[in-house]
Amino acid sequence: MFCSTSVTVHLLRGLGALVLVIAALLLEPFGMLWSGLALIAAFLLMRGCPMCWMMGLIETIYERRNKG
Repeated sequence: MFCSTSVTVHLLRGLGALVLVIAALLLEPFGMLWSGLALIAAFLLMRGCPMCWMMGLIETIYERRNKG
């Protein structure tokens, strides 16, 4: 459910989400709207919370191991 097509894609999505979370913290002085939009985008990239992202990473590695 949470796994990606590859570990690389999953890690890139996590990196993008991390950048957006940091951007949300840095954009706070410019207004809550921009901060909130960055956080929403980060949650969409992670497909939920950070724990959901971690669960997806584990599932992706597990699926890759079983196929290969």
